[in-house]
Formats: sequence, C-alpha cells, structure tokens
Amino acid sequence: MRELADLPPTFSTEVALTHGVHPRDLYAWRDEGSIVELSRGVFRRADALPASYPDALAVAHRTPRAIVCCVSAAVVHELTDEMPATTQIAVPTRSHAPQIDYPPVTVFRFEGRTFAVGLSSFEAAPDEWVRVYDAARTVTDLMRFRRRFGEPVAHAALHRYLASGGRPALLLEYAQTLGALGPMRAALDVASAR
Repeated sequence: MRELADLPPTFSTEVALTHGVHPRDLYAWRDEGSIVELSRGVFRRADALPASYPDALAVAHRTPRAIVCCVSAAVVHELTDEMPATTQIAVPTRSHAPQIDYPPVTVFRFEGRTFAVGLSSFEAAPDEWVRVYDAARTVTDLMRFRRRFGEPVAHAALHRYLASGGRPALLLEYAQTLGALGPMRAALDVASAR
C-alpha cells in the first residue's frame, strides 16, 4: 500500500491511482478521516494546511480549464461582500460544460477569442493555485452582467477596484475588448464625479 504522505495535499482519484493507490485504500482513508472528499473524485489530505477556497480548489481539479469568474472572482479580489451560492466559472463557448453536483457551480460561456483576457491565478490553498480572472476583468464582467448580478454589485466592485489603486485605463481596454465600453465609461464618469 502506498503512503498517503506520497500524495499532494489535494488530489484526484486519477492521481491516486497513478501513484499506485488501490481504490479500496483510497476509500478506506476517506472513511477513517485521513482524507476529505471535496467533490466526486477530488480529495484533500486531512493533515494538509487549511484551504482558503476549498470549493474553487475542488472545481479546479474537476475541470482544470475553467476560470473562476464574476462574483466568485470578486470575492477572491475582495471587491465585494456578496457570497455567491455557487462557484461561478467560465468555460469557452464551444467547450463541454462540466457537470458538477458538489460544490454547486454556475457555468458561464465566454467567447474563445476573449476567454483568456485577464487570466490570472490565486492561491486557493498553500502552494495550490487556481485560475481566476484578474480584478479588472472581474469588474468588467460584473459591468457586462450588471442586470444579472445587480447594478449595486457591479458599482461596488468598481469603487473598490478604484480605491485599491486599480487602473481605469485597463478597465476601458477590457471593456472595449469585451463589448462593454459604453456602460464602463458611464460608470467611470459617475465614479470620478464623487
């Protein structure tokens, strides 16, 4: 039997099998509390340092190409006090949408040509990184989807972004690329008038 210590802090069933772990050992570890199942087929060692964003970590292991977006990304960048009921992720328009029961996810389909605009990453757990849109892209997306998430959420994120030293020029650049230039300009005009 392979040692649990040989596995990374967060791992999939596939990784465990690659490391020579038999499925019965994997589920025995789960049943005895040595590992915690974050999502179907995604586990975290109980002795690992706590994850700041366990849901995002689980989703990243289930669908590595996805990018944390919208309000979930705003939480990561401290642009909102909202707590979304689901982890919001983006996938390219023509790709397969992941079917994840837990943690609950909301999938957004973004155009392939703009999918990687503003791509960044954040530390969801010590030395474990997850893809996320940067703060400027997040504000731009919230402005694009302001009717879905609410104008107050979009404007609060914009104000926090600007208050933290965020660059208005980058917001305008992203808004131009993503087709939200009019609403972004109007919001920046209002923000600068205060």
